[in-house]
Amino acid sequence: MSIDRRMLLRGALACACCAKAGLAIASDAPAHGGAAAAHWSYEGDGNPEKWGELQSDFKMCQLGVEQTPIDLSNGIKGDVGSVDYDYKPLPLRIVNNGHTIQFNADPGSACVIGGARYELLQFHMHHPSEHLLAGKGFDLECHFVHKSSAGALAVTGVFIRPGAANTALKAFFEQMPAKAGPEVKVAGSVDIAGVLPKTGGYFRYMGSLTTPPCSEGLTWTVHKEPVEASVEQIQKFAALFPKNARPIQQRNRRFVIDAS
Repeated sequence: MSIDRRMLLRGALACACCAKAGLAIASDAPAHGGAAAAHWSYEGDGNPEKWGELQSDFKMCQLGVEQTPIDLSNGIKGDVGSVDYDYKPLPLRIVNNGHTIQFNADPGSACVIGGARYELLQFHMHHPSEHLLAGKGFDLECHFVHKSSAGALAVTGVFIRPGAANTALKAFFEQMPAKAGPEVKVAGSVDIAGVLPKTGGYFRYMGSLTTPPCSEGLTWTVHKEPVEASVEQIQKFAALFPKNARPIQQRNRRFVIDAS
């Protein structure tokens, strides 16, 4: 069975929740015009099962029907067009926000999906991977978060498994702040394009943020082929974040397109 790209991209147009999600991703500003946001976490009283109860604008975490992450399996073969990357080496602007280590991108790097250009805002890591690939998890998953001029969000996922040291991410792993705090600019740069897999297909589906407010309407592209990082690099991140992955969500009636 196949599906054309118009059906797949039905939710990729800008919407109010996408615009709001873009601000939430790109900024650490508190919600509600300066009021402190509810404390959410991956364990304890603020764990993922309770996100939807913590704050009124987190309800989508509990009630949404297109939530991320999912198990990527049994995809429908289909033409969704190409995904092209226009990534440049970038200076190291990095922050430990208490939930992950995030790299904030200078303007100028982007991906192009179906002819639409999405500027790279940031990338960050999850341990273990949030998505599963046919039931299999990976040690890390890197998420590249992009935003179009219309306000729509597109996220690219790349799995990371143990192997050779990741030279493209060398400065990132070496400079990760051990404690939560403001963004810091440190020595070194990251060759963003070098983090991407060289071969292999990908899955495409419509999903959500994997952290509160769990806004939906995001275009997800998750590469099948993992990249490698050394055991030491992986363990260094895992020591800071033993578990910062949202559990698998229901797929419901969504199309998951296998673009091999």
